[in-house]
Formats: sequence, C-alpha cells, structure tokens
Amino acid sequence: MSHTTTSAIGRAFEQGEGILRLAPTWVPRVFCVPGRRIKLHPDDYYALGTARGGIDERWLSSTTHADNGPGTPPDEGLSHVVLEDGREEHRIVLRDAIEELKGSLIGKRLWDAHGGWPVYSKFFDNQGPLPHHIHHRDQHARRVGALGKPEAYYFPPQLNNHGGDFPHTFFGLNPDVTREEVLDALRQFTKGDNKITALSRSYRLEVGTGWDVPPGLLHAPGSLCTYEPQRASDVFAQYQSVVNGQVLQESGLWKDMPPEAVGNYEYLLEVIDWDINVDADFHRHRFMRPVPVRGVEQMTEEGYCEKWICYKSTAFSAKELTVFPGSSVALKDGGAFGLIVVQGHGTMGVWDVESPALIRFGQPTFDEFFVSEAAATEGVRIRNPSRSDPLVMLKHFGPGHPDLPAGRHP
Repeated sequence: MSHTTTSAIGRAFEQGEGILRLAPTWVPRVFCVPGRRIKLHPDDYYALGTARGGIDERWLSSTTHADNGPGTPPDEGLSHVVLEDGREEHRIVLRDAIEELKGSLIGKRLWDAHGGWPVYSKFFDNQGPLPHHIHHRDQHARRVGALGKPEAYYFPPQLNNHGGDFPHTFFGLNPDVTREEVLDALRQFTKGDNKITALSRSYRLEVGTGWDVPPGLLHAPGSLCTYEPQRASDVFAQYQSVVNGQVLQESGLWKDMPPEAVGNYEYLLEVIDWDINVDADFHRHRFMRPVPVRGVEQMTEEGYCEKWICYKSTAFSAKELTVFPGSSVALKDGGAFGLIVVQGHGTMGVWDVESPALIRFGQPTFDEFFVSEAAATEGVRIRNPSRSDPLVMLKHFGPGHPDLPAGRHP
C-alpha cells in the first residue's frame, strides 16, 4: 500500500462516480477499556500499544484530528479515501479531497458556509461508563481556538450484542441542584471521588433509540456501543474524578480551558449551560425515537425502510436505512453524507458494499463511504441480493438537511 498526493483525488471521485470509499479510522483513548463490539480483531484492540490506550472508537467520514494529547500522530482521527489503481492501493486524506473538490464534493452551500466538512460521526465502544464530562459551547471553545461541540447518540442493535458494565447514562443535573453544590464537587476533584453524579440523573439506555446532547450539558455516557454524529470538534473537559473505580487525572478537568482559567473553578461552572442541565423536561426535549422519513407501508412496498435517528440538532442529522432482502431501490438525499454499513451486503452505485464480521487493524474494508452532494441529489441505486439478510446503513449529514422534520427541535 502506498500514500499519494492530491493529484489522485479526481481519479478517486470519478472511479466511484461521486462516491468515495473510505478506510477504517481507529482511535484509542487512554482512559477507556474497549467494549469489543466494533468488529476489530481481538488481537488488535491495543494495536497502538498500551501507552496509547485501547481502541474503543472508530471515526467515520472525519476531517477532525483526535485530540489525544502528547504522542498523538498528526493524522489520528482523520479519514482516508481509498483509491485502487490496478494492483496499487493509494490512500488520500479526506480533508485534502474536500479542500480540492470543495463544493463538488460536499455541496456549494456547506463549502461557502464552513469551508469544509463541519461534522463527523463515530462508534464509541467502551466496556464501562465514561466520566461526567462536558463539551464546550462556542463562546468557550473559541478561547482555545476550537468549535463548540454538539453531538447525538444512537444505539445500533447490530453493535450491541452485550450492554457492557453500565448501560445507563447520567445527563445534566437534578432540577433542584444549586451552583454551590456543583462548585463544591469540582473543588473536591483531587481529594477522592467528588461524587458529582450524585447531583445528576441516570437514564437506562434502550437499543434502537437515541439522545440529543447539546454543548454545555454534563453527561456520563453509559456502556452501550454508540453511533455519535457530532460537530467537527474534539473539545471536552472531565468533571468527575473517579469513574467505575478508575481515578482520573486533574489535567482532564482543565482540558480545553484557556491557560488563564486553569485553577478557576468558577470558570468551570460558567462552561455549564445551566438551563439545559436542570431542565425538568429533559427526557421529552432530548430523547429520540426513530421517525420514518415517509409512510412505512409505502416504503415497505418499495423494498426499504428509512428513519431519522438523530434530528434534534441544527448542526447535523442522521438516518438509518434498511433495504430488504431481494430489493433494489434508488434513493435521493438533500445533501452529501457519510455512510457506514452495519449489516448485510450488496451494491451501492458502482461499489460492492458489505459489513465485515471481523477487521484487522490497517485492513481496508467496503463498509464505509462518503457520498457527494451531486450523487446524493441525483439518487443512489442500492441493491440487496441476499435472500434473508437486510442491508442496513447509517448515514450522517451536515447542518441544514432540507428534509429534516419540522418542529423536532427542543
């Protein structure tokens, strides 16, 4: 396998007729234990060495660098386009492809507004829960040269053969919690378990549903394998000192805080969006059940079913598409999207597509693609030749999808 320059990008675009094939992008987290549900080979979850941590994330259609601290490679988290040239295979950074093709790939609207692909998605796969943490809003992220980070969760049935150690997520704070109680917990960070989740509410996670997670919301994700569309940012700070018996470093508390704010616990409090965190109707405002894109009976007659799975954020959206056995459908979308196949096999445009049972670290696959706006709006033909197995794909979009259901935002 060789790496090449942007001169091959046009050929890759033409080869896929506006659909780019992507290689898997694996990301470790030193503070996580892999849940082993993202189809990586059992011998490869520590392929980058134990010092880097276990691989418990796969990033999808990403132009965002993973902020994993010292020792992080410059391309960690970045997706790569795969170009087959005879017997040679070349890999091109997706971010470079977008910079060259611009609106021809992601659409003029997104290119003019953002100058790049403003979202990505990932599979998060941890054996235990994550600490209560927060993603900064724009006004705080700007102080460290970053974007604020809204995200959303969906729990795919295909990747949740077990629930992990704690399939419950803490969201926000109890409605009667005071700022002084939170401030006191933050000040206790280095003195043992600061028990900040005692000020929060835990929700049992349900496979096949999801949650909207705006920036400024404290949350401690549970241990289901999660599909996470999100804005193109990796800012966060950890507000919990001990989780699942693991002691966390104080550096995580001050991560992505400006240098002049380090040690200022009141600033940590300012980062919290208080109204969202103490919302008494949080479940009604943030929980998401899938919503069919049109009449289910009509879709079923045509051989497929498509549902909105993430639809409450203005920064992105996502769908789940199921093509039934023996069916062939041509579907249109209102913008470019990243795509991952989670079940079955078939064809999509000129590509063979399949969801592998097992992936070696570094192995290319045929389960991840990026669909240009032109291909999406013209319509993509998808065929499922199986006699028994549905072909299931997850698709994530940038902001402003024209078909997003009205009135779904909180």
